Amino acid sequence: MGSVREATEKLHAVFVPIPAQGHVTPMMQLAKLLHSRGFHITFVNTEFNHRRLIRSRGPDSVKGLPDFQFETIPDGLPPSDKDATQDIPALCDSIRKTCLGPFKELVTKINSSSQVPQVTCIVADGIAGFGRQAAQELGIPEVQFWTASACGFVGHLQYSELVKRGIVPFKDETFLHDGTLDTPIDWVPGMKNARLRDIPSFIRVTDVNDIMFDFMGSETRNCLKSSAIIFNTYDEFEHEVLEVISTMFPNIYTIGPLKLLEKHLPETETKLVESLSSNLWKEDTECFKWLDHKKPSSVVYVNYGSITTMTDQHLKEFAWGLANSKHPFLWIVRPDVVEGDSAILPDEFFEEIKDRGYIASWCLQDQVLAHPSVGAFLTHTGWNSTLESVSEGVPVICWPFFSEQHTNCRYACTDWEIGMEVSPDVKRDEIEALVKEMLEGEKGMKMREKAKEWKKKAVEATDIGGSSYNNFDRLIKSLH
Repeated sequence: MGSVREATEKLHAVFVPIPAQGHVTPMMQLAKLLHSRGFHITFVNTEFNHRRLIRSRGPDSVKGLPDFQFETIPDGLPPSDKDATQDIPALCDSIRKTCLGPFKELVTKINSSSQVPQVTCIVADGIAGFGRQAAQELGIPEVQFWTASACGFVGHLQYSELVKRGIVPFKDETFLHDGTLDTPIDWVPGMKNARLRDIPSFIRVTDVNDIMFDFMGSETRNCLKSSAIIFNTYDEFEHEVLEVISTMFPNIYTIGPLKLLEKHLPETETKLVESLSSNLWKEDTECFKWLDHKKPSSVVYVNYGSITTMTDQHLKEFAWGLANSKHPFLWIVRPDVVEGDSAILPDEFFEEIKDRGYIASWCLQDQVLAHPSVGAFLTHTGWNSTLESVSEGVPVICWPFFSEQHTNCRYACTDWEIGMEVSPDVKRDEIEALVKEMLEGEKGMKMREKAKEWKKKAVEATDIGGSSYNNFDRLIKSLH
């Protein structure tokens, strides 16, 4: 009888991320933090990602714990066992059209079980509007977790304004190369010195019915219909845009960087949830031994995240740029990083770098960035990567791929003063020059100093009594 009674009294949060690594990771971090505060957790993956987790981490990875359970819903796409992120537009379109029904059914099923507590709140990914809708239809409290940057959020909110101003849709594809994207835009609140290219890239369309333009614009606006929005950032880092958001929508919680907040997990909790990893690829751990033999701040760490793809030519330009810099580098080359092909580098490249290059297909990024030998990070400036870099005081060389990575890159290079940008059509000479500047030059030294200042502020924000720590406490109280 006791267990049923306990089951009815415990708080129960259902998490539903969009099925991409950059969304699943912060959702899992937040789920662990709520679990440490006594919440029963149900973490909902798509069937496709659930199978990927089992392939990369074994069946035990999704067994969960008595009070941290995994469930699945279909994503509506044809079945596939590919070990790569699905086609993003098709996935977003399908999720929006098909996930509401299965998710509502799942929550109803959970609520009819006497073995687990009743669902007391739904934490939905900021672009998983079906999670918010299901909660509202079922009369369950909900919050949205925007897993990207606050500056990206403000950028996505401009989509309808760009249409109103007649800027989007573009007449034809020439805008991509004729300098149009360098047009300054001075009307976006909280974003100074912005250009069209710094707005999340889904605006680059010749048709407003483009799936991603429509999806990201409407999902972001719909976030404002929620009861609260959580941001994985800290006040000082994005203060201007956060002020803008809070004038539109007062109920926000800035609780980042979550990775630093996780440091307050009690040791018992850390051990308990170590088994709950959300990495969809197997990690290489040998790279740490290699890093141990390198001088402090001498290595460039290169990783374009979990979705970025590039042409074979761009891969070779990066490769030779890194080789010609003569600096040691640890390079993560995912099997699916080259568009429609496997990534193959020439033998002479491996000959050239044998003593100072290490190539792996995936790694524990936060631990790599924390390693004393890492001096710079060549990144696609996804939000998790940006925050992990800032949390460890490592400056960035930015090659944004899509979405709000362009916005993050602009902030890194201007407002935060921790980054330098690679031109979209990457060339080896430029990579060589940027690596040398970042590791040997005066500019690079200033950026390293700045990155250390932001790290100090991030640590303060997540320490006991800091702004993010206090906001997390407020969030917990609001969910009770």
